[in-house]
Amino acid sequence: MESGPYPGDIKNRIKKKSIFLRAGLLSCSALWDMKGETMIRIFKTIDGKIHQVEEASEGCWLALTDPTATEIFEVARKYHIEVDDLRAPLDEEERSRIEVEDDYTLIIVDTPILEERGEKDWYGTIPLSIIVTDEIIITVCLEDTSVLGRFMDGRVRNFYTYMKTRFILQILYKNASMFLHYLRIIDKKSEEVEEKLQESTKNKELIELLELEKSLVYFTTSLRSNEMVLEKLLKVERIKQYPDDTDLLEDVIIENKQAIEMANVYSGILSGMTEAFASIVSNNLNIVMKFLATVTIVMSIPTMIFSAYGMNVNLKGMPFASHPEGFVIVIILSLLLSLIVAFIFSKKNLF
Repeated sequence: MESGPYPGDIKNRIKKKSIFLRAGLLSCSALWDMKGETMIRIFKTIDGKIHQVEEASEGCWLALTDPTATEIFEVARKYHIEVDDLRAPLDEEERSRIEVEDDYTLIIVDTPILEERGEKDWYGTIPLSIIVTDEIIITVCLEDTSVLGRFMDGRVRNFYTYMKTRFILQILYKNASMFLHYLRIIDKKSEEVEEKLQESTKNKELIELLELEKSLVYFTTSLRSNEMVLEKLLKVERIKQYPDDTDLLEDVIIENKQAIEMANVYSGILSGMTEAFASIVSNNLNIVMKFLATVTIVMSIPTMIFSAYGMNVNLKGMPFASHPEGFVIVIILSLLLSLIVAFIFSKKNLF
């Protein structure tokens, strides 16, 4: 069996998981060991509690995180699933959709993730697939997500691996809730950047706003794609709809729509802020340049006077040239003229 991850290397996968651990969104149980063993984990509800087991059986949940090519082929052969369907969520650009096959149903949605770029945390989305067979549920994702981490840790109420329909809806609900959680964090970050920008003359804060705006674009696009999946989910007969799960499905749709509305509002605000603060940064820079120009004019007055006295010419006719206190008088007059000009400029708000 292959020992290397597919795709990506071990160092990058450890780095990504450390981000979730710092944020408190991923438990230590979700980490694979430092030897580079890939993560195929099997969970089952036993006596009302979630347990990780060694062998898959009916009613289990099979969680695949960045599986190797060999593992994909093994799962595909054992559960009669198309290899391309198992590989689909490993492509970061894969679109959200539902596909009903003879032996299984494939659901792909976008889920939010935390990324580290330039020693800062940013936000993006990656595909998460849920494959429902008659025996088990399989989830496939390129990396560990905070959404599935909550199920693995048993932090979700009324979660049972054998209740497939409810499990799907619970994943979708937690996914929409996580979008809302990250949207609120983005809003707080934008407020922090806004405070810095009011007196800034650099582009650093503007770049941070652009990164946040880019994250909102990813979120908005992903949420709209997920909304189409939810609408189609209502029409899929293969997935049984139980009366107890009707309210949960409505909650999922409402939560997703709320996330879309929040993303649109924050995106509009952030777009306007970016344009406004670009003008503010430019204006702050103009103020600095105006101040420096005014200081240069004020300082040029004594410079001109002193340079006139420094010319290699006959001093006859030069004011105070023969006076015993001429040097002091010239300096005092130069400073006095400079102060008068500075006073005039200050009245015109040029200082």
